[in-house]
Amino acid sequence: MNAEIIAIGSELLTSSRVDTNSLWLTGQLNALGVEVTQKAIVGDDRERLAASIRAALGRAPILILTGGLGPTEDDVTRDAVAQALSRDLIYSEEIQHWIEARFARFGRPMAEINKRQAFLVAGAEKLENPNGTAPGQWVDLPPAMLIMLPGPPHEMKPMFEDRCLGRLRERLPTRFIRTRFFRVAGMGESDLDQLIAPIYTPYSNPVTTILAAAGDIQIHLRAQADSLAAAERLAQELGEKIEAALGERIYSRDGAPLEKVVGTCLTQRGETLAVAESCTAGLLGGRITEVAGSSAWFLGGLLVYQTDMKLRLLGLDPALVAKHGVVSEEVAMAMAGAVRERTGSTWALAVTGEAGPDPSPGGPPPGTIWIGLAGPAGTGARLFRFPGDRIRIRAFAVQSSLNLLRLKLASIL
Repeated sequence: MNAEIIAIGSELLTSSRVDTNSLWLTGQLNALGVEVTQKAIVGDDRERLAASIRAALGRAPILILTGGLGPTEDDVTRDAVAQALSRDLIYSEEIQHWIEARFARFGRPMAEINKRQAFLVAGAEKLENPNGTAPGQWVDLPPAMLIMLPGPPHEMKPMFEDRCLGRLRERLPTRFIRTRFFRVAGMGESDLDQLIAPIYTPYSNPVTTILAAAGDIQIHLRAQADSLAAAERLAQELGEKIEAALGERIYSRDGAPLEKVVGTCLTQRGETLAVAESCTAGLLGGRITEVAGSSAWFLGGLLVYQTDMKLRLLGLDPALVAKHGVVSEEVAMAMAGAVRERTGSTWALAVTGEAGPDPSPGGPPPGTIWIGLAGPAGTGARLFRFPGDRIRIRAFAVQSSLNLLRLKLASIL
């Protein structure tokens, strides 16, 4: 069973507002075994909205509209639905009295404009709204269903849970969904897809979705079946094949970010971490401390953005820096070793590089990053060359630093 969602409101087409209702509704529908195949945002235009409603009903048996049920002239959802279905709007005195009573409870008279909210699409059933003045509406269009919900989340969510969820559950065939969720580091999206596409493309169920960020790729598998056991079997079959292909590149199977995975490992080992940052200028320490309780294993670090700070705070040898340059294997190793020594940490990460957008005089091209790692068995460094702008390069550097430590910890467990 498929569904579509239309969020209504011209404000949602601006840069200052985000449609969160459709994300929440998608989760609710997925739990019922319903796949959301399309979402749209339509401004406060009756003609455009009516056309979008007609098109959506031609594709999906469930259509949910959110927003546009208020009392003002730009609240056009009721009118657009009536136009799309070629039905009249019927005035309900019952709804008018209910709205008046709600205003009376707050000691206010109902404004004349609120009468607009008392119109029902012919054949629609009112969905009560205990948290606002805009009733929702349910229209049966066998075999389809059209549901109108208010836009404010504190009204929309309770209405869907209390007035719609049970009815949908009764009408929909029982479906079970099982998922697998992998997070991958250390390879690009195209390389990953080239490796696992031959594995997942033969499957239409589970459905595979790949999401990529700087140095972090997420793989989502969603299996559906008539029984929980069958759905679990489908998800497990494909999941095991993908795990075998990716191996140690998978760092999380429960959605945990890389900094939490590293922190859990350090906590289990009773070990600690410190950092020295140049081009990332605190981004690595910031990522680490996003984890609640990270003070148990993260000691802190030094921001040594300018060369003079590397010499003064870390005590690097000026001759070493002059000979090799600040963006070098030798300096990355020296930074990691120095911050480990000064903090007494078990492990230390150091980042030095060129984030751009323009290269430093005589320096390496933007995207050149050296990551140093110091630990009980010694110190080493690795060279990375990252694509993108300054923000993306620094995000890659942070993710790759954490992944380097993760791999090192895994190799000596």
